[in-house]
Amino acid sequence: MKPESCDSMTGAMSFISKGWREVKDSTEADIRLMKHRANSFQTLASYYFVPVSDFTPGVKLRVGVKKAGGREGYFGDFKVGLKKLERKNSEFMVKVKSSLKSICKEPDNSKDIPPLDFPELVAYLVRQSGPLLDQLGVKKDVSDKIIQSLYTKRKNQLMLTPIRSRESYSHENDTLIEDLDTRIASVIHSTRHDHESGKRHVAIVTTASLPWMTGTAVNPLFRAAYLAKSRKQSITLLVPWLTRKDQELVYPNNITFTSPEEQEVYIRSWLEERIGFKTDFKISFYPGKFQKERRSIIPAGDTSSFISSKDADIAILEEPEHLNWYHHGNRWTNKFNHVVGIVHTNYLEYIKREKNGTLQAFFVKHVNNLVTRAYCDKVLRLSAATQDLPKSVICNVHGVNLKFLKIGEKTAAERENGHQSFSKGAYFLGKMVWAKGYRELLDLLDKQKVNLNSAFKIDVYGNGEDANEVKHAAKKLKLNVNFMKGIDHADDSLHSYKVFINPSVSDVLCTATAEALAMGKFVVCADHPSNDFFRSFPNCLTYNSPQDFVEKVNLAMTNEPHPLTSDQRFSLSWEAATQRFMEYSDLDKILNKTSRLTRKSNSVPDLIDGTLAFAHYCFTGNEFLRLCTGAVPGTRDYNMQHSSDLRLLPPCVEKPIYGW
Repeated sequence: MKPESCDSMTGAMSFISKGWREVKDSTEADIRLMKHRANSFQTLASYYFVPVSDFTPGVKLRVGVKKAGGREGYFGDFKVGLKKLERKNSEFMVKVKSSLKSICKEPDNSKDIPPLDFPELVAYLVRQSGPLLDQLGVKKDVSDKIIQSLYTKRKNQLMLTPIRSRESYSHENDTLIEDLDTRIASVIHSTRHDHESGKRHVAIVTTASLPWMTGTAVNPLFRAAYLAKSRKQSITLLVPWLTRKDQELVYPNNITFTSPEEQEVYIRSWLEERIGFKTDFKISFYPGKFQKERRSIIPAGDTSSFISSKDADIAILEEPEHLNWYHHGNRWTNKFNHVVGIVHTNYLEYIKREKNGTLQAFFVKHVNNLVTRAYCDKVLRLSAATQDLPKSVICNVHGVNLKFLKIGEKTAAERENGHQSFSKGAYFLGKMVWAKGYRELLDLLDKQKVNLNSAFKIDVYGNGEDANEVKHAAKKLKLNVNFMKGIDHADDSLHSYKVFINPSVSDVLCTATAEALAMGKFVVCADHPSNDFFRSFPNCLTYNSPQDFVEKVNLAMTNEPHPLTSDQRFSLSWEAATQRFMEYSDLDKILNKTSRLTRKSNSVPDLIDGTLAFAHYCFTGNEFLRLCTGAVPGTRDYNMQHSSDLRLLPPCVEKPIYGW
């Protein structure tokens, strides 16, 4: 025999010997466990003070291993003795059985039901395939034995084998089938929502988080708070978590966080200072990466996986296009019962301003159509300034912070008492980037220098990456503009301004415009679809030409704003915005349903939408194609830093197989 063969034989024998030792050790451990349970039974019996004279003479209650050839296994003598004992002292046995059942049974309020393993799945498949197997000539006794073999093995691993009288095989098998059906039903029930408790679950997923003061960080936060206020549904707000390096690029004033818990404390503190009540909703985080070129956060990995299947009931996707451009994971409408998208941003308007913007906008338009159709049941557009998307309706579902309404009430009260509330003239406030209306503002001021009152000047508040360029352009044009550092719109120093000027046409629904109206100021803004909601307010003055701009500015500067009525104040509030959201998203109907909803993954999907979703999934699974279309490298899956920060499984463990 060759040396190599000897080595192989030695290795094989060593492996077999090791395996046998492991089996032997496992068997001995099982025997010890059985003996321990028997001792526990004896202790339990003594608890009920059963006289020794009541025990049948000669009956041994013991747990042991019979010699080879024994038919009854570990519990043979135990079960025989138990049956005789039961006949002698039935009342005692009822108590013992009840106690054992309470020990072995999972508590009623337990939600940690273990998932089905492979033997159970096969057993249930054989159970459901009974008629087919019968047609194929497989007798029911044979299939029942297969089920018994598979399920009994699993059951012995989970709990002590139930104590049964030695009845016929058919009765025992029927009981086993009932146990299997109960097990399947419990697992199915654990993956659904407990609608009988009166609570449904709503997950709000957004693309930004505080302290980044952007609309998609602030508005979803208020939406979560006011939806949770009714306590009729449980709310989870899912926001992006950035690594330390990205935090330094995004968050202002050098604010960074070492853990999601630390950021959550910051978010809740900021929110509760502004809404005046204690919030009751959950905040969770998903991995995100910051894209410098687009100044936006791109999800890393499958965002939908950060909402458990048990809580996957209703999803609200803030910016559904943005969330799904490179989404490679579960289809939202398969995982959730109802999916609502809320469109915040006019992406096409921003993209057209870039190099080759027209061509880029053409492709982005069709991608937006695809992802909203494939992943949403309903889409809400804040105004007609957004792209016309499938399944969409127009409705402003945003409100203003309560403190702005209080400022307006205070200003109105001062005016009624004869005090001068507005001692300053015009101002503009916004992130200092060209796309936020600064180009339009400088053009209007430059062209109408002669027509505007010579004493007219405007104070501009803002920070941003284009700040130096904007200031340089204003200086070059010799405009009467005073640039100030960006501050909160509710700051005391802004209360005395009378006119807010907002020439932006890239906004979908300008939050600063709504805040200015809430504070009782005049607003001069462009005749643009983004301002349609504000037209009904008498203090909103829209212009449609440079000459009209001058007229509206002069009108505002020489008159006093109208006090807001109670209805006008309410329409600006988050309470009213939440009512509109519930109505236009159909959530008022869905949340009032008492019957369980069937998950869409169990229903027949729409062929076209399903095909689009599958095509998108295949496309976004290829890293080369992702990079060609502008994705941030490495965002198909989260990285090791995300894994460490969020305490996730390493990417190589979570998704060990890569490709399409």
